[in-house]
Amino acid sequence: MNKPIQLVLIDVDGTLYGPNGVPSCAWDAAARARAAGLHLSICTGRPGRGFALDYARRLDPQGLHIFESGAMIVSGTGQVVRATSLPLQVYQRLLELGRVYGVPFEVYTAEGGFYRENQHPDLLTHESMLGFSAQEHSLDGLAQRVVRVQFVWRPSPAWQQLREQIAQMPEVELHEATSPGMPGVGFSSVTAAGVSKRAAAAWVAAELGLDLSRCAMVGDGENDLELIRAAGLGIAMGNAPEAVKQAADLVVGTVDGCGLEQALEAIVGQSSCAIFHDNSSS
Repeated sequence: MNKPIQLVLIDVDGTLYGPNGVPSCAWDAAARARAAGLHLSICTGRPGRGFALDYARRLDPQGLHIFESGAMIVSGTGQVVRATSLPLQVYQRLLELGRVYGVPFEVYTAEGGFYRENQHPDLLTHESMLGFSAQEHSLDGLAQRVVRVQFVWRPSPAWQQLREQIAQMPEVELHEATSPGMPGVGFSSVTAAGVSKRAAAAWVAAELGLDLSRCAMVGDGENDLELIRAAGLGIAMGNAPEAVKQAADLVVGTVDGCGLEQALEAIVGQSSCAIFHDNSSS
């Protein structure tokens, strides 16, 4: 008999949040899912502040939520439960690369710091999307634990060269995403090696006495693929790339088409839904 899903991990950009914000149908479905006994967790590359933390609190105020591509786990009350920082030498190397190639970047810390070195228009637009402002600061001597450096880029030879340099660093993980809030812009986060949405999800599940076979992941991006494949139930949004849809057990509608509502309703009604299968032995 298939194991029932008890924890649902939900991406933000392109899953909960779409071109017109978060649709009301998503919040209504989340309330019904909680009432049915499901645990809900945000699982995003965004920081655990501003709009993303507001989303987490509304999604499940009692939950544990994954931010910074897995580098931070935060409770629904905003308390940092777990943080994984970048080694100092690695952080300094990333600063050097960003400056050499002229690609704008942001720095996030375990203490809640959010920093940038200049007023590049894409960085300022991103701040408005996040719901809080960065401090403009020299980033060489931060007396905080840096958990993530994020490059905010548009396609260019400089970015491709920088990306190749990062990909050759064994001490880091590269997480790449887009957002409907900033079309044409890429967000490439760099965290310590071993940090991922999947690893953080396994940790959150263990805190609830579960493993990933009892979890569902709802996402839309290639940075969600690993967890979509590893979860007991992987769900792709209708706006996801074809590779993500092909990896998923279930494909639902777009954000504005209430795809998240469809996903949560399917999970709540899983006992009568024959499409689900147990991936724990695969």
